[in-house]
Amino acid sequence: MPNQRFPKVEILELRAHEIKFILSDTDTSVANTLRRIMIAEVPTMAIDLVEFKDNTTVLNDEYIAHRLGLIPIRYQPVDSMKGCDASESFVTHRECMCYERCTRCSVEFELDVSYKVLSDEDVLAPLTVSSRDLRSNHEAVAPAHFLSQDEQDEAQDEGVAIVKMGPGQKLKFKAVARLGIAKEHSKWSPVAVATYRFWPVIHINDEQMATLSLEQKQELVDTCPDRILELDEVTGEVRAVENAWDICTYTEDLDFAQAAMKKRREDEDFVTVTQSTDRFIFSVESTGVMDADEILLSALKVLKNRLNYLAQELENLKDM
Repeated sequence: MPNQRFPKVEILELRAHEIKFILSDTDTSVANTLRRIMIAEVPTMAIDLVEFKDNTTVLNDEYIAHRLGLIPIRYQPVDSMKGCDASESFVTHRECMCYERCTRCSVEFELDVSYKVLSDEDVLAPLTVSSRDLRSNHEAVAPAHFLSQDEQDEAQDEGVAIVKMGPGQKLKFKAVARLGIAKEHSKWSPVAVATYRFWPVIHINDEQMATLSLEQKQELVDTCPDRILELDEVTGEVRAVENAWDICTYTEDLDFAQAAMKKRREDEDFVTVTQSTDRFIFSVESTGVMDADEILLSALKVLKNRLNYLAQELENLKDM
């Protein structure tokens, strides 16, 4: 019987739109499963249907509909529903029992913008239609106009730009946002980046290192482009830098330098850098539809539900 494992999560950095954490006491299969769930199976809201009533802008209907699908739609529970996420308050349109759409599976948005000309002599700059112009029929669902306050301060528009209009042009439509997952379409993916790296295990052979001169040690430190090593000029000791886990990219430059310094080819390496098989560094960036920590919690919830379903199916097979 395999050994039971108890995976752990250690948060390194946490911001509204970004999280960096360590997943340990598990293996690559679980790490990659968590990454894939965050990318493709966390339910989010996105505009799925658009009904145009008037469009005299320079972009055709299909192009604007595509842009609308890429606007992050954020679900922010009201006070009476604190602690809920979109997947708890809505159901995906494929799971809903309604005939076409209802308030349990969809939210409607409206946009009606006209660029009126007061005088033929006026020379007017183009008008930017943005996500700020979308009006939702659900008080807790709205576009995420900016990812952070810094982005908002640097932006030239009031939200996510949809199209620029000239004088006399008009854009009017109704849009329907639905709950879905990125397995169906990438517009439902909550992450812009979801990656993991193996934790570096750096071992310094003190016995072999003692055979090197101070100049050779410094050359070895300088050879590594990642700068994961440092030399104490007082004691002559070579050690790994404090943040080596964050900058190590497993380059081969260090191996080539060591091979040239060895007196015999069969001698042990001065420094070995290997990849841990049970410790992983995750970096996750949100598109704005959810906070980064909510994405991680939702992914863990999806994984838990999948495992519970698998366990139940196995029990059913035993009873047959």
